[in-house]
Amino acid sequence: MTRFRYGYITAPIIGFLWAFTIAILVAVIMSFISGDLFKPSLTFSLVNGVFVGLTLLYLKANKRLILMGLTLLIFLISYFGFGAVFIGEQVSIQNRMVTSLLIALAIILPINIMLTDLNFGALTRHDFEHAIIKFLTWFGYLFFTFIVVIPFYVMLMTSLKSQQALLANPLDFSIEFSKGWALFRSYIELFRDFNFGQYLSMSLMISVLTVFITLLFSVPGAYAIARLRFKGRAAMSRSILLIYMVPMIVLALPIYIAFSTVGLRNSVVGILLIYPVTTVPVALYMLQGYFRGLPAEIEEAGLMDGLSRLAVIWKITLPLSLPALASVSLYVFMISWNEFLLAFMLLDDPSKFTLTRGVAMLNSSEIPRQHLMAGAVVATIPIMIIFLGLERFMTKGLTAGSVKG
Repeated sequence: MTRFRYGYITAPIIGFLWAFTIAILVAVIMSFISGDLFKPSLTFSLVNGVFVGLTLLYLKANKRLILMGLTLLIFLISYFGFGAVFIGEQVSIQNRMVTSLLIALAIILPINIMLTDLNFGALTRHDFEHAIIKFLTWFGYLFFTFIVVIPFYVMLMTSLKSQQALLANPLDFSIEFSKGWALFRSYIELFRDFNFGQYLSMSLMISVLTVFITLLFSVPGAYAIARLRFKGRAAMSRSILLIYMVPMIVLALPIYIAFSTVGLRNSVVGILLIYPVTTVPVALYMLQGYFRGLPAEIEEAGLMDGLSRLAVIWKITLPLSLPALASVSLYVFMISWNEFLLAFMLLDDPSKFTLTRGVAMLNSSEIPRQHLMAGAVVATIPIMIIFLGLERFMTKGLTAGSVKG
């Protein structure tokens, strides 16, 4: 590692790796958006990355002018076919310019940040590791964003395609804005012909009721483990999550047989009995940690004032636990909303399908592929909006009980 701790070696290596990463990313994005041919070039990524890395490292004065000049230079190089991305001859001038600009900005600006503290000669261990960490941080942001966004984009664009367009070119994920509202034909047919409005309301009802039932059992259970003293308390506290050591697929057949025997299969009541079984343990585990973090003196003061234990829980503990209750509710809601195996196994009547069960019904050779993708989008977007909107509250609630006091 010591032999790489020179600026004139570290900078071009980082430049090349980053340029090739951007080349792959931009090629995939532009191919999906436009439907044209874009391919990453290893050779030109090496040339462009090494050149940008050494230039930014060596020229420290007038940094703004250097950045502008390099951006223009890489833009022109990419536009005329010598950039990190190979651009097909049939690509329009507009897409060629957009691609070249993306490459120039996405290569130069991050590399400039990564190389800010580097010198041309020997580097201290701190400066070297700092540059590597910056590169890995930027790479991590791009990589995880890429693997999350691209599949969703493909799913969304496929849902907006017609059957003829999918048969003509299944890999063309561009948007045909000229179709206007006809783009959303799959979604209209989904709610009109496949009862997805009913599936949506069924999933919402079951998820809300699952949250209510889970909290009804997990709040007193978690409080008892956190506050009361009884034999086996420590063992129970440590074994709450043991149920998750058994895969649900192993329990599928016994559950199916038992529910069929007692007449609970293909019923909403059966679903509401089995869903909390999968959510109560994790809710217990999350809430007991939070309850332990609450000052016991506040509850003892309530007991001394004449309140019963249940009154203390209702009037003191629960109001103080609202962040944890909100995060647990959101987590349980997401589990029940996305649950598929139990719904697929226990529900056969379309009038009682949950959203995930309805999406599985669309996975048929008789139903156009764009309807399946539209169903997946309908199932994904509500929970995504809820999570992104309440994520900060969920994080606050999950970490609030991690430190006592």
